[in-house]
Amino acid sequence: MNVYEYLLSYDIKPSVQRIAIMDYLLTHHTHPCIDEIYMALHDDIPTLSKTTVYNTLKLFVEHGAAKMLTIDERNACFDGDTSAHAHFQCKCCGKIYDLPMHVNEKEMSDMADKGFSVEEVHNYYKGVCPECKNNKSDKN
Repeated sequence: MNVYEYLLSYDIKPSVQRIAIMDYLLTHHTHPCIDEIYMALHDDIPTLSKTTVYNTLKLFVEHGAAKMLTIDERNACFDGDTSAHAHFQCKCCGKIYDLPMHVNEKEMSDMADKGFSVEEVHNYYKGVCPECKNNKSDKN
């Protein structure tokens, strides 16, 4: 499915800016923030503004086409992968990694039995990534 069809599947009217922003999210698995997306696209789309990027990402999140990550207290990051997965942020380099997430079906069923309707699950881990850990041990 191309990006145009992907946006339509989430009831989002495609535009040049929306297609470019979603394409960036789907092809760059770096969990970018608004500034990163803006800096990556503004040379190709001179009319693009940070406000447009912000409003577009907000629209994507509202329609379920992207997820907003608040793992970093300073910046909201965005993920084009809407499948259930966890995230790990390295405290040294700041990089965010995708991790598998195992949903506890019994827990979800118990919550549903009690009347809860779960719409989002966030699993965030913080620590030191293997690359930074290796760099630290190389220096010692």
